[in-house]
Amino acid sequence: MGPQRRLGIYVGFDSPSIIRYLEPLTGDIFKARFDDCHFNETIFPPLGGEKSLPEARREITWNVSTLSHLDPRTNQSELEVQRIIHLQGIANQLPDVFTDSKKIVKSHIPAANNPARIEVPEGQLINIAANESKTRLKRGRPVGAKDKIPRKRKIQEKQVAAPEEAIPMKQATNIINLSKNCAHKSPENEPPEEGTPEELSPEEEQVPENDEISIHYVKVMIMKLNHKLSNNVDVEMIGQSGKKQFKAELNSLLKREVFGPIVQTPEGVMPVGYKWVFVRKRNEKNEIIRYKARLVAQGFSQKPGIDYEETYSPVMDAITFRFLISLVVTENLDMRLMDVVTAYLYGSLDNDIYMKIPEGYKMPEAYNSKSRNMYSIKLQRSLYGLKQSGRMWYNRLSEYLLKEGFENNPICPCVFIKKSESGFAIVAVYVDDLNLVGTPEELTKTADYLKNEFEMKDLGKTKFCLGLQIEHLPDGILIHQSTYTEKVLKHFHMDKAHPLSTPMVVRSLDVKKDPFRPQEVGEETLGPEVPYLSAIGALMYLANCTRPDIAFSVNLLARYSSAPTLRHWNGVKHVLRYLRGTTDMGLFYPNKSNPQLIGYADAGYLSDPHKGRSQTGYLFTCGNTAISWRSVKQTISATSSNHSEIIAIHEANYICHLLKSFRDYRIHEASREWFG
Repeated sequence: MGPQRRLGIYVGFDSPSIIRYLEPLTGDIFKARFDDCHFNETIFPPLGGEKSLPEARREITWNVSTLSHLDPRTNQSELEVQRIIHLQGIANQLPDVFTDSKKIVKSHIPAANNPARIEVPEGQLINIAANESKTRLKRGRPVGAKDKIPRKRKIQEKQVAAPEEAIPMKQATNIINLSKNCAHKSPENEPPEEGTPEELSPEEEQVPENDEISIHYVKVMIMKLNHKLSNNVDVEMIGQSGKKQFKAELNSLLKREVFGPIVQTPEGVMPVGYKWVFVRKRNEKNEIIRYKARLVAQGFSQKPGIDYEETYSPVMDAITFRFLISLVVTENLDMRLMDVVTAYLYGSLDNDIYMKIPEGYKMPEAYNSKSRNMYSIKLQRSLYGLKQSGRMWYNRLSEYLLKEGFENNPICPCVFIKKSESGFAIVAVYVDDLNLVGTPEELTKTADYLKNEFEMKDLGKTKFCLGLQIEHLPDGILIHQSTYTEKVLKHFHMDKAHPLSTPMVVRSLDVKKDPFRPQEVGEETLGPEVPYLSAIGALMYLANCTRPDIAFSVNLLARYSSAPTLRHWNGVKHVLRYLRGTTDMGLFYPNKSNPQLIGYADAGYLSDPHKGRSQTGYLFTCGNTAISWRSVKQTISATSSNHSEIIAIHEANYICHLLKSFRDYRIHEASREWFG
């Protein structure tokens, strides 16, 4: 509900995560996220008016044994009971009254900034309405005039009924109707424009159940993507690519045997829904390389303990990835990237999951006599969108790698290691992207193992992973995020700003003059129109991946995310201007560098004088380049500079132990045995 909260009356919900509430002063209906709301279930506010004013009221009890101790009945109490019964009867007749804003009774308590209500005579009101309707016409067109040239929207709507091209499908059980998800809905309060066809009836919207899927629906789904396409993109090209990916997804579902038989939904089971999602895959230069279509299950309706037990799936983090890159350059190893096609479809489910039958899916003739809603499809494999899909895929992959002789690293479960007489190989897992590191001969064998079991794409040398761009140079490897940095600068309209040479201004020793001091009394807080939190999130991603030079300034600005001011927003723009001049800066790992793990730790005593806290900073290098760093405010108050440094060393020692254990477990041993 934003940085400033307000009171409201809960009246219903739109989805499991979106609720509706009533503003008591104006009577308006608003929406908010469930997680952002705090409910007080002991207060039930009235509708308003004189009788709703706070006053002492008697408690009404219906226990017959205590009626003799109550005060005698009065006319006022009888009227109150009759009013409550009358309101209850009205509520029973209108169970969903808050869905129509016109039926909501607004409060009699006036708002502080509520405009004055002016009574207008009926005749004058008719003239005003006539004048308003005239002003809405385009450039003085007379009422009832028609377009000389039919509008394009009308032509496109007519083409829905007769698509130009269709995809024949031999498997009749995989016919999916996309028209329901793609139907265009006009606003409720706006009248249909002239020349625009009215909304189709249910009979016209329903596509016959036959053995073909119209490519027109694929085009419409692509055009409904949240991220708008640029004007220079060829729609016909998108349609052909969408058709190809649409067929590829259906073939993958058939090949992996995801769908089981159509069965009658068991009693007490709520089948999950489904949705078609079209996405675009980009390369390291932010260029579109292909389109993908996915049939996604609506896993938000799953119930924990019934539909799934565990959801955790380990993936490779940025620290592990940077350590592997340093190992590649210091030991002169090869590094390849492989992608698993429809990885989630390989996992077997550990619970019985039922999904709603998609529209257009042909039902067996024996079930045609009953309602379609009585049946569902039992899933045999994990599907994108299910809560446990990631874990099921990791279990499937780890079982196969362990069977082939790989050993799982207990410190980093996403890394698998195998050594032999000819060398060693490391498989680092990030969902469906597998980074292979090791000697050339062992990498070839590992790639063959994976291709025999899974459908794989060999992408060659790793050039883009975890959002990092990897440049393989003759004298080393450079990782950077120049494309992402330019995207961030363009998003916040700082791509043409004057660059700066430092990430932040110099702080003053005077607490009252510190530009990064908290919000003062009377100082205005930034509203939701300023994307402060979005900017902090983008900068934190850069600081954690490839830019340790902005780690402290971003951590300092992130402290005021709950109540940012204009001073803090200027600090964010200062960091963006610094990035504007250092877009291509990254981490360079030179060849034949020192493979020793070296760590540095320091503390800034009373870095936050407003709360009496110090700052911890540490950095670890391997191959003379940083692989792990952090700058964070200490959680306890240090009594001296020596005390703050001891706290910093303690926090750095924890990370050092993890890095050293990971380095010494099989990886360093295998590389030392192989290279002597």
